[in-house]
Amino acid sequence: MNDAAQDVPRPITPTALRAWPLPAPGASKYERGQVLVLGGSRGTPGAVMLAGLAALRVGAGKLTVGVAASVATAVAVALPEAGVTGLEEDEGGSVTGGGLDALERVLSGAAALLVGPGLDDPEGTVRLVRGIAERVGPEVPVVLDAFAVGALSQLGDAADRLRGRLLLTPNSGEAAFLLGVDDVEDLAAAATTIAGRYDAVVSCGDFVAAPGGVLWEKTTGERGLGTSGSGDVLAGALVGLLARGADPLQAVVWASHLHAAAGDRLAAGVGRVGFLARELLPELPHVLTELSGA
Repeated sequence: MNDAAQDVPRPITPTALRAWPLPAPGASKYERGQVLVLGGSRGTPGAVMLAGLAALRVGAGKLTVGVAASVATAVAVALPEAGVTGLEEDEGGSVTGGGLDALERVLSGAAALLVGPGLDDPEGTVRLVRGIAERVGPEVPVVLDAFAVGALSQLGDAADRLRGRLLLTPNSGEAAFLLGVDDVEDLAAAATTIAGRYDAVVSCGDFVAAPGGVLWEKTTGERGLGTSGSGDVLAGALVGLLARGADPLQAVVWASHLHAAAGDRLAAGVGRVGFLARELLPELPHVLTELSGA
């Protein structure tokens, strides 16, 4: 796993973030960018909802989500802040990756795209990611999360369309899959190798890596963040910051800290474990305000 040289990690701290301020948020929803989140099988639409709400909580202006068609109406009712598109699904409710022409208009206006939360079928996920890679504009940053991370190694030439504007959020198992190994013990080395191999910015565990060996490390975060839906909140915060205009590395570094610091706030009020991913959402703008005022 030596595709890229590993640098000494730079700590992600409030001081470092204040010295690297986010772009000022625009006054209108159009200026703050449109986010598109795709995922959500019939059994897991909540993953897309968590991610989409996190994007709005960090200042994205508009939100469109795509979920399995059978749950699209329910999601539209539960998430009145978003436009909702039904995605083609199979008999079991898994997204198949077909019928993407309905997304052409939304893709043309998206400032940032997240694919993966709540997807549960490997073949359908590969087909979805490949179809998106063929359709999304050449300047739009693309975040791959959960099953969509694993799909990257199976895209063939389609993966080349995403190089240079790709962001990945693998857990240790997904990192091992991308690297073709049984398990990963050194997450910093894994993140650095994946970043170099796919020309992507990578968030893996406590580490953020970029091509060329740039490496950051989180300095905060409670064990309670290891809970269902927490990764969806992180991915959503990341795509929301991209929509606001942050560059890929800045967006991942900031989102990593916002997510971890939100967990710290909940640990102080609820407990070190036992808080819910949905409870992270209202904490995100508080942390943002503490760091930057917006």
